[in-house]
Amino acid sequence: MKNPCNILILGASYGSLLATKLALGGHNAKMICLPHEADLFNSVGAIVRMPVKGREGLVEVASSKLPGKVSAGGPADANPSDYDLVVLAMQEPQYRSPGVRELTAAVAKSKVPCMSIMNMPPLPYLARIPGVDPAACRSCYTDASVWDGFDPQFMTLCSPDPQAFRPPEEPVNVLQVRLPTNFKSARFPSAAHTAILRRLEADIEAARFDLGGEKIELPVKLKVHDSVFVPLAKWSMLLAGNYRCVTAGGIRSIKEAVHGDVAASRAVYEWVMQLCVSLGASEKDLVPFDKYAAAAQGLASPSSAARALYAGAPNIERVDRLVQAIAKQKGQSLAAIDETVALVDAKLEENRRARK
Repeated sequence: MKNPCNILILGASYGSLLATKLALGGHNAKMICLPHEADLFNSVGAIVRMPVKGREGLVEVASSKLPGKVSAGGPADANPSDYDLVVLAMQEPQYRSPGVRELTAAVAKSKVPCMSIMNMPPLPYLARIPGVDPAACRSCYTDASVWDGFDPQFMTLCSPDPQAFRPPEEPVNVLQVRLPTNFKSARFPSAAHTAILRRLEADIEAARFDLGGEKIELPVKLKVHDSVFVPLAKWSMLLAGNYRCVTAGGIRSIKEAVHGDVAASRAVYEWVMQLCVSLGASEKDLVPFDKYAAAAQGLASPSSAARALYAGAPNIERVDRLVQAIAKQKGQSLAAIDETVALVDAKLEENRRARK
């Protein structure tokens, strides 16, 4: 049997879902997080609850009972060169934080292959998309200089399609999956680096969870694709749903954002899809609106970006601005997206003023 892969994950909220799936597949994952979070993960492990088709309620998966090991530490506790793969699982503004910034720079310098599961694609990934000028997108990032040390050859993007949240009444090591879809990663330019992803994909696919003596298949797989455009399928979802949770009248759920005016949602969604096609994506790389709209019926909470905005965050991930900027490079614009960007800009400005 091959030795397990060792994976470093920057971020332990959403990152704990991937870490748990990797451990079920027999691999080891170390998450970088806050001290009180690390203490809890190291003493108790990660606990992920997820719906499983054909079963009542949620299935609880404890990482402490899985074949691989899940551990945690702070930014100073990891040497990226000790790992086979680094996963970026924090929100984009967090990478400029003290400690995290230095670790991110060390990851870039190490030349260890790096897979982002951020909604906001790291700047070096944009360099892999034909027809996109990364320099013209720098203003969309909280601090674009964080990404300057990375070689695009060592960076790939994985669409964080599964929806998960930390239940507010539970300890921080508990994560609940709301929508158990798959992580969809683009391959690396290198065949050797892509082989790591394909091995993880196969091991997660083959893994079975012991539930009271019964071996069951769990949802949320890792799917590796040859196209650099597959992870961009999330852009339509974010622009039609997540960012439209922000309105002039306040915050609303993703379900309301999508189904409050389905025709308007479809128009935004399909316009972003066509932008991706104009860059070189195939229709089969992307997700049809009707499939997304059906999934959005179950998303009864506002998006994490909208929640952060209304909780006073001075910075959030700006995929809305990124899509707007890339469209501008192609000579395109959509009034509904310009309106969303303006609403988010105004709310961020209000939050920043309140902090002064």
